[in-house]
Amino acid sequence: MNVSRLGALALETAPRFWERFSQDYKRSIVAAPHRPNPALWDEVGLHAAWLGHSTVLLKIEGVTIITDPVFSSRVGLNFGPLTLGLKRIVAPALLRQEIPQPDIVLLSHAHMDHFDIPSLRALESSRTAVVTASKTSDLLAVRNYGRVQELAWGEEVRLEDVTVRAFQVNHWGARMRSDTFRGFNGYVIETSRHRVLFGGDTAVTDSFRSVRTPRGIDLAIMPIGAYNPWIRAHCTPEQALRMAEDAGADCVLPVHHQTFQLSNESYLEPIERLVAAAGNRPERVALTSIGQEFHFTR
Repeated sequence: MNVSRLGALALETAPRFWERFSQDYKRSIVAAPHRPNPALWDEVGLHAAWLGHSTVLLKIEGVTIITDPVFSSRVGLNFGPLTLGLKRIVAPALLRQEIPQPDIVLLSHAHMDHFDIPSLRALESSRTAVVTASKTSDLLAVRNYGRVQELAWGEEVRLEDVTVRAFQVNHWGARMRSDTFRGFNGYVIETSRHRVLFGGDTAVTDSFRSVRTPRGIDLAIMPIGAYNPWIRAHCTPEQALRMAEDAGADCVLPVHHQTFQLSNESYLEPIERLVAAAGNRPERVALTSIGQEFHFTR
């Protein structure tokens, strides 16, 4: 795209952006409808709470993991105390200071609603490892974590008693227009007793079949929102359920909805469509609202 076209696009977009920014500035962020209590979670088994958007707090056999942590009121470009970008509709179910220090931070890709720099700074600790997509660690203060490990598709790392394996999804990884080299992942998190899938962000793809094993998947964390009109980058709820089935999962924890206004579908449409797709087995949907918990032991 040439410079003149970029300038015209900026002028065309700017009024809509500032109108949206002004509307959002006046709007209050509502409290999450539920409040999880990870302090009560047992050291044995699989436990999860949806904190909002794609942020899920997990405890698997005593190892605490958080996916794509976003606690900020806005996500976007940071200019000191000001962030230009999307404002939350619903607050996180827990604030940063209310969650235990995670053993592992799991990052799917560098988009600002998944890779929030202020939230990641708040999680910095020598006791915490970060697993992230290839060519994204330059965005982190690597020295402030115990370990930072980039993974490309098909690669894996073992941390604590957990193995994290990256696999291909159907999305893209650029944070800005120019850094198209960045990676983007889905992950399988595996212990001796449990397997959890984190789909990151994805449009429909057959690649979830590649992670299927006879052990199955105990819980698939799958994105279900932002498909209208962005169907080439995001899946529908029905597609999310089918891809989870492709991976061998019987239970889906739906994310990437009810938190930011990313697209045109109505607020509750994604979860309503997912529940409808589950049909006469509603227990396949692990939770439906921000702040709810899921527990599984065997």
